[in-house]
Amino acid sequence: MKPVLIAALLAGTAAHAQDFNAVEKGRKLAITADCAACHTGDAGEFAGGVPLETPFGTLVGSNITPDQATGIGRWTKEEFRRAVKSGKAADGHLLYPAMPYTDYANMTDADVDAIYDYLQTVPAVHNEVEENQLPFPLNMRVALYGWNLVNQTDATYETNPDKSEEWNRGRYIVMGPGHCAACHSPRNLTGGEKTGDDFLTGATLENWHAPDITADPRLGVGGWSEDEIIAYLKTGHNAYDTASGPMAEEVALSSSKWSDSDLASVAAYLKEGEVDAPASAKAPDPLDAQSASMQAGAAIYGDRCSACHAADGEGVAGLYPKLSGAPLVMADDPTSLGRVVLAGSQAGATAAAPTGPVMPSFGATLDNAQVAAVLDYIRNSWGNAAPAVDTGDMASLRKDLQTQ
Repeated sequence: MKPVLIAALLAGTAAHAQDFNAVEKGRKLAITADCAACHTGDAGEFAGGVPLETPFGTLVGSNITPDQATGIGRWTKEEFRRAVKSGKAADGHLLYPAMPYTDYANMTDADVDAIYDYLQTVPAVHNEVEENQLPFPLNMRVALYGWNLVNQTDATYETNPDKSEEWNRGRYIVMGPGHCAACHSPRNLTGGEKTGDDFLTGATLENWHAPDITADPRLGVGGWSEDEIIAYLKTGHNAYDTASGPMAEEVALSSSKWSDSDLASVAAYLKEGEVDAPASAKAPDPLDAQSASMQAGAAIYGDRCSACHAADGEGVAGLYPKLSGAPLVMADDPTSLGRVVLAGSQAGATAAAPTGPVMPSFGATLDNAQVAAVLDYIRNSWGNAAPAVDTGDMASLRKDLQTQ
């Protein structure tokens, strides 16, 4: 065989290997970025159609298969990168920030390009999606120019040379493809993520409270070991918490499938936190154990809750989370706790933990004052301390859940 032909064959083989590697890298990154959560509905993988409820109305996840007419089959790599990192579609229209481009802006171009390469290999699905279902005048995209002006839309990730490679990798995943701030950072009046001291300090969305995941030892994950953080992300539960609602979906579709090294990196970053993280707020004084609410809550807990969570709030390892010392239990916002008491919850199942524990609903047997009382007891027993739960808030939550 002639040398020139051999060289050509070898070059072709190398090029094919590079393409395969890019596609596989993109597949893993698409999992890390949890693309399926918003873009995989009944029409097929990445074919869009998933309703995304926002405080301003409903948006629908777009079709990102390589279909030429209804997907991204005609998009160039540069157009895809611009959409993911800057919120501008191929035809120039601005995307609503339900697409977390403010977080994806922190991703490298190479990582976004790899996701594009992967998406070009998935089956093309012809599925026309009406993405914008917001009411007038919010459905007028011209307002997004103003939104982009007042909110952080540029990359904020920078490598910290004083930290380990593992810590920096974890920070990159949290701030970029993992887009953790999209749920775990509070929002301003325009719906933009708050930054600075508010970063990852918790937020309430769709009647779920995404808790503080800073290194705060009382309200965040600073009191968890790195192994406990890894267990939660990989299996959906650890001694302190069981993933429910949107987080159960995230674990099932995304973090349970991360590599061990990525899980360890994120755990290292979250456990240590930022160098300039704010000091933990002083714990409030616990409610008086002799108060009417605490006394009523103790009786309800003993009757309805202690069989699973134990009389001392220690729970059952691997099945029912402990309530004593649990950050979510002591969060200022008790929305998630109220929700699971009223409506119950099905924990997500993963390959590492295929049994998803069930929390039964007590909404039919407990009135709003009783729900508030049992939450007061849980949030202020066994060393816990948290503000009293408002009965009116539980009534509003019940009404919201009944209309969902």
